[in-house]
Amino acid sequence: MTDLEGTAGVTSFHDETYPEGRHHVLARQLAMAEVNAAVDGFLEAGCDDVLIIDGHGPGGLWFEHMHPEAKMLHGRPVAPRSVRDSVLKEYDATVIIGQHAMSGIATSNLNHTQSSRSIYSITLNDRPIGEIAQWALYHGAFGIPLIYLTGEEDACTEAEQLVHGIKTVAVKKGLSRESAISISKEKARELIREGARQAIEAHRTTPLPPLVWEGPFVLEKRFFHTHDADRYDTVAGTERIDGQTIRITGEDIRQVIYS
Repeated sequence: MTDLEGTAGVTSFHDETYPEGRHHVLARQLAMAEVNAAVDGFLEAGCDDVLIIDGHGPGGLWFEHMHPEAKMLHGRPVAPRSVRDSVLKEYDATVIIGQHAMSGIATSNLNHTQSSRSIYSITLNDRPIGEIAQWALYHGAFGIPLIYLTGEEDACTEAEQLVHGIKTVAVKKGLSRESAISISKEKARELIREGARQAIEAHRTTPLPPLVWEGPFVLEKRFFHTHDADRYDTVAGTERIDGQTIRITGEDIRQVIYS
């Protein structure tokens, strides 16, 4: 899975990660190059099937520059999860390239959870979570472990706290929400490629388990604005806690985590 905000050199929502941004195309090209570097590392380690998932909201990769030995799952609106799951279940491990930390991490460059424009925070069983936990828990339910993550330094820390033994590579250090210290694009790609190779080799030697938490699950999602919470008023299994917060309960993490 890939995101855009954790790419070296990308620091601005307005200019780079939103489709209307003046540097959005360049940001997508930078992200694609980091993903390609990871693909190189996976192939060097002996992987024979690498599927790239363009996970950035409106799309964040540049297909024309995609690694020739990879495939890409992309397009908006995305296919139903029931359709995508039938594809993803065929894979042995998952990784995240270009990730940012969850909303509310003061030093994290481009921190947010799911939507930088609408979601204030998400908690699962009273624990703050971000996109890393969402991805790892959803795929953990299929028995697929998260074994590698690259991106912003706080995102790497977040992943390491979730998944003991995960390999991470930081390509920038956040100073504030739209400021960071990035390494060069060349160095970032070098480190990502080598980290990808190491992650596969380490997983072969000592396999990481999938991330699985005990249910039942209570997810609370708080929005910046009340109209976003309004959309859940008729959704089964959803309770309105206050003007900006909804609560979703369930036994199956796959039915709860992305609600």
